[in-house]
Amino acid sequence: MTIKEKMQGDVAILSIKGNLMGEPDSTDVRDKVYSLLEEGFNKIVLDLGQVKWVNSSGLGTLIAVMTSIKNKGGEMRLARVTDKVESLFAITQLIKVFKTYETVDRAVASFK
Repeated sequence: MTIKEKMQGDVAILSIKGNLMGEPDSTDVRDKVYSLLEEGFNKIVLDLGQVKWVNSSGLGTLIAVMTSIKNKGGEMRLARVTDKVESLFAITQLIKVFKTYETVDRAVASFK
């Protein structure tokens, strides 16, 4: 798994490539988000366009980072969620919890 970080104004964009299925991937995502929060960034977009699959551990990671961001007064958006991952969100009812957007630009714009 690789995670690329990009800043667009006061919004941090993390582009994730690979599968989000437990360790060490989950730790990598959590550590990256927590370091952004420590630096004062609490508007975070996770670009999941290159994430092929997420398992229960990966879902737990997404919920954990979203909770941490909210606890710091921020918000998280998910962008470019693949059909497979979106169907998992629908089955688990997490589609109601996560704010998802078709593009990274729309996700970033939603913070304004």
